[in-house]
Amino acid sequence: MSENISNTASPLRRVFTPVRALFVGDASAGILLILVAGAAMLAANSAFSNEYRELFYGELSWTPIAKLKDLHYWINDGLMAVFFFVVGLEVKRHMIAGSLSDPAARRLPMLAAAAGMIAPAIVFMGVSGGGQYTSGWAIPAATDIAFAMGVLGLLGSRVPASLRLFLLTVAIVDDIGAVLVIAIFYTPTIYLTWLLAATGVLAVMIALNRFKVSVFWPYILLSVVLWYCVLNTGVHATIAGVVAALTIPLKRSDGNSMLEKLEHGLAPWSAYLVVPVFGFANAGVSLEGLGAEALLAPLPIAIAAGLVVGKQIGIFTCVWLADKVGFAPRPANANWAEIWGVSILCGIGFTMSLFIGGLAFPDQPSLIEEAKIGILTGSAISAVLGFVILRLTTKHTAQECDDQGTQPSGT
Repeated sequence: MSENISNTASPLRRVFTPVRALFVGDASAGILLILVAGAAMLAANSAFSNEYRELFYGELSWTPIAKLKDLHYWINDGLMAVFFFVVGLEVKRHMIAGSLSDPAARRLPMLAAAAGMIAPAIVFMGVSGGGQYTSGWAIPAATDIAFAMGVLGLLGSRVPASLRLFLLTVAIVDDIGAVLVIAIFYTPTIYLTWLLAATGVLAVMIALNRFKVSVFWPYILLSVVLWYCVLNTGVHATIAGVVAALTIPLKRSDGNSMLEKLEHGLAPWSAYLVVPVFGFANAGVSLEGLGAEALLAPLPIAIAAGLVVGKQIGIFTCVWLADKVGFAPRPANANWAEIWGVSILCGIGFTMSLFIGGLAFPDQPSLIEEAKIGILTGSAISAVLGFVILRLTTKHTAQECDDQGTQPSGT
């Protein structure tokens, strides 16, 4: 009897294992974002399109903070602070005890990330012609960690562990660059009184760190206060998330990791709630009345070109030159075709690109919609093209990963 059940279950397991693989490990968060983006597009172009827009952009009858007048503001300025807080925790952990702690190991990904931000901006400016589109130069400069790692996760053990680490590190450094870009280039006015208040709150948080206060609640409470102060400074409020995260102690007084525990506690909420909610609120583009001329307008074409062409040229060229001149070797056990494929995956710009797109054209909703088209198109092309190239060129097996002492599905 049990043998019959086992024989019956085996074909079913073979059928559903590939489906299950999409929602475990590296792939899950990226697949969720794909589904969310599709759902947002459907909602924005369905019979419920008015309800979709009213849900996020309809003015709230009451809000405790006047600046956050609709749900879209609460998501982009409030909820996304949690995402940026997790980014800050991840950056600090990698800088102190992770892939960015070794100067030799971080040399190549930091250089590649810089090239991967500069080249897309150059391509964007060249294709768009500047003018009214100039403020959107940073839109194609960002890489979405969850999306890119999700696509890479679909390939399983075929991709060498060194390339996974390279992509992850480039994306983390990319996030640091994007945060700096937002703080420096998308802050039109600064209110000094609120800036001084934010500085005072930050000083208290740093003091807590120095005095080795190792309980969470003072940091969380002061992080909320810091967020409110930064919200009123003119600097985008989500920057407070990154800054607050950098004050969290790495370890408790008993030696256990305080920062890592907080990161592991918040990361699933960020990946599976905060970012999907943000994606659903921001990825919906109404295609009603849009003809070929709108889809082929300078802004979406420039953004897509920056993501698809600029990213791969910048990153691949940087890695090739660094390896050839001896500045830093290419990722171990990776051939040039695989490095090219991963460079293309870095052109997946979803979360940060959508975020910067809203900041670049705050009073021009039509341009924001065009930017979304460019982001979604460029990201989709990069995801498919990168996946196909890696699927056709990479030769690694699970046994080879085991021989290297790595976990095939890990990062």
